[in-house]
Amino acid sequence: MRLATFNILHGRSLADDRVDVDRFATAVKDLDADVLALQEVDRDQPRSHLADLTAVAAAAMGAVDSHFAAAIAGTPGATWTAATGEEQPGTATYGIALLSRYPVRSWQVVRLPAIPFTFPMWLPGPRKVIVVDEEPRAALIGVVETPRGELTVVNTHLSFVPGWNRVQLRRLRRDLATFPGPLVLMGDLNMTPPTPARVTGWRPLAGGLTFPVDVPDRQLDHVLLRGELGPVTGTWAPSLPLSDHRALVVDVG
Repeated sequence: MRLATFNILHGRSLADDRVDVDRFATAVKDLDADVLALQEVDRDQPRSHLADLTAVAAAAMGAVDSHFAAAIAGTPGATWTAATGEEQPGTATYGIALLSRYPVRSWQVVRLPAIPFTFPMWLPGPRKVIVVDEEPRAALIGVVETPRGELTVVNTHLSFVPGWNRVQLRRLRRDLATFPGPLVLMGDLNMTPPTPARVTGWRPLAGGLTFPVDVPDRQLDHVLLRGELGPVTGTWAPSLPLSDHRALVVDVG
């Protein structure tokens, strides 16, 4: 069974600054994942040609079940509001998606705690101060009927604000306590090892530098396991022709 997580940057390539839906579909097909977690996913956004990127990915990988959870309605960096899950068809939305080649018995969306105010934040890389109006964050949970039995799979994209992402991860760990195991958490957690494992107490299944895409120097994307699933037979972080992240892939069993 192959698990993969990929922050897709709404399908945009840094090489030409374009969203090419066919290129995105080919990248998903090349990952060949049985269960795939995607972050920064567009639906009905002009910048991605009004495409439903979850549907594109589902067709490319041959998913039998998939679900998109909007975090915001509107466009990131422009005008947006927190998504409620009751947006009208055709509303531009942005969020996370979970896709599976195995049937999914149930879906659930968990809204994570948001920073309720704007604030200045120093970015050491570009050496500048930005005003943060933090986007809402969510987690998408699917109980997947795999050949090994039921597997709870969680996809999330946590805050980039140091400390706040730990708050969100602790809340998510608490909210997941009643879900059946084994449980796999995948996504862009915006923190480096060993912090996610320390916060959750769960075992990392995959390691690899995932950001930035060309010359990665840190791992922001993770696959964590609560419980037992089987031996890991391979793990890697491939560079694909889109996004500012690499994907993170793990083969189990």
